[in-house]
Amino acid sequence: MTDRLVALRLFVRVARSGSFSRAGRELGFSQPSASRIVSELEREVGAALLMRTTRAVTLTEAGADYLARTEAILDALDEADHAARGSGELRGVLRVGLAASFGVREVIPRLPAFADRHPALRIELLMSDQRQDLVHDGVDVALRFGELADSVATARRLGATRRLLVASPDYLARAGVPQQPADLADHRFIAGPIGPGPRGIAMTHDDRTLVVRVQSRLTVTVNEGATAAAVAGLGIAMSGHWGCRAELDAGRLQQVLPAWDLGATELHAVFPAGRAAKPSARALGEFIAAALADPS
Repeated sequence: MTDRLVALRLFVRVARSGSFSRAGRELGFSQPSASRIVSELEREVGAALLMRTTRAVTLTEAGADYLARTEAILDALDEADHAARGSGELRGVLRVGLAASFGVREVIPRLPAFADRHPALRIELLMSDQRQDLVHDGVDVALRFGELADSVATARRLGATRRLLVASPDYLARAGVPQQPADLADHRFIAGPIGPGPRGIAMTHDDRTLVVRVQSRLTVTVNEGATAAAVAGLGIAMSGHWGCRAELDAGRLQQVLPAWDLGATELHAVFPAGRAAKPSARALGEFIAAALADPS
């Protein structure tokens, strides 16, 4: 990569992250080197692009305009490189934002096939149970469940995971196996990210829909905690199938009221707004959609 391209990519990450240190780490530079490279870029451009204080790094008016034009150029260059190769080979860095539980359970076990197909591509997984800011964190594609809050972002539906009620065999042996929705009122519940919420559990069977209110004695903020609590026998949990598949297959959890439908939670690949999606980001979305559709 030429020095000018390095400087442009570094400037974009400094502008988006608001930090020379963070941008430098992402691209393999020390903080002093990152600062020097961007300063040299400003001298070449002939304008101050960033305002530096002890607390923050922000864009000047000229810098904001330069950033918008630079990102468009870099995206177009990536697309041109990909098209020119003509082989479908992907290169560079792909930054993926996703929930930790989904990453560990469903994405990482499938990732070797994608990585082997694109050996020149470096993949960075930004795994967190909090949704990443696509622009600030430099995310090329985020794998997100549920409703999409950012209506201006570009998104592609990848699939959906069925919502289930699950509990450990030991818990059900002690507390009894619910035979109908009304029986749930007599059971302990674990409230996790998926539910149950204060409005209750909506359940459908043979075109009949009920909303069952339950009391949660334990609240857990991450899916892994809710699944672990259910395995430990602390009560019934609501989970997406992908969030407890391994425990169901191993017999450590079993589905409660399997004849009743609790709906599904959709999964989308979300791309930053205002710019073309990277070829590698699009390719990963297509790969994940195909992999999740394959029951094997």
